[in-house]
Amino acid sequence: MPVPQRRTLARRLEDVDDFRTPSADLEQYLTPAEVASHVCHLAALQGDLAGETVVDLGTGTGMLAIGAALCDAGRVVGIDVDKDALALARENARSVLSDHAADSDSSASPSKRPPIEWIRGDVTRHPLAVNDVTVLSNPPFGAQRGNRHADRDFLETASSIADTSYTIHNEGSQEFVESYANDTGGTVTHAFRAAFSLSNRLEFHTEETRTLEAEVFRIEWDSSAVDPTSNTVS
Repeated sequence: MPVPQRRTLARRLEDVDDFRTPSADLEQYLTPAEVASHVCHLAALQGDLAGETVVDLGTGTGMLAIGAALCDAGRVVGIDVDKDALALARENARSVLSDHAADSDSSASPSKRPPIEWIRGDVTRHPLAVNDVTVLSNPPFGAQRGNRHADRDFLETASSIADTSYTIHNEGSQEFVESYANDTGGTVTHAFRAAFSLSNRLEFHTEETRTLEAEVFRIEWDSSAVDPTSNTVS
C-alpha cells in the first residue's frame, strides 16, 4: 500500500478535536496535526507502520494512534491513564477514520482496518503483554513538578517493548535521549525539530498563544539488551 502524502495526513488529522478540559497535572495539549503527520509519514516511509503493531503511549486525543491507522498499521493500541481522554480519542477515531473510509480518493482499505484498541492504564506499568512493536509517543515534557523526567519513564517503556520508537521531547533533549538510548541498547537514527503552537487553555497561561519548540527522535532498540524482567506488551 502506498504511503499517504504528508499533506494529506495533516489535513485529515486536523479534524482531531482538542481536549475539552485539559489537565495541567497531566500536561494535556493537542499534538499539532502537522507534527503528527511528519512523525507518521517518516514512520511509514521507514516501514514501521504498515502491517505492524503500533502502540501510542499516553495517547491523549488519539492523534498519533489515528495517524498510524491512516497509514495502514496492522494493529493500533492507544494507552492513557485518563478515562476522559480515552473517550475523546474514541470519538476522534470514529470521526476521522469514518471520514477517511468515505473518501473515494483514499488508497487505504478502511473496511479491512481493525479498530484502534483503547486501554486505560499507566504507561509505565502498562497492562499489555506485547513486544517488537512500533511505539509512537508525545510524553509530558516535565513542566509540572509531578511530571519531572516523565519522558524518561516513557522511553523506558518504549525500550522494553519496541523495535522502533518515535518520541517527542522538549527542546534541548538530544543529549539526554541519545545517552539513554546508548545505555539501553538503542540507536537514534533520525532527529528533527518541531514547533507546537499552543492556545491559552489553562488558567496559568498568560499569552493567547505561544510556540513551544520540541524535538522528535526515532530510536531503533536492540531487544537483546533489555532486562527480560522488564515490562512487555502482547
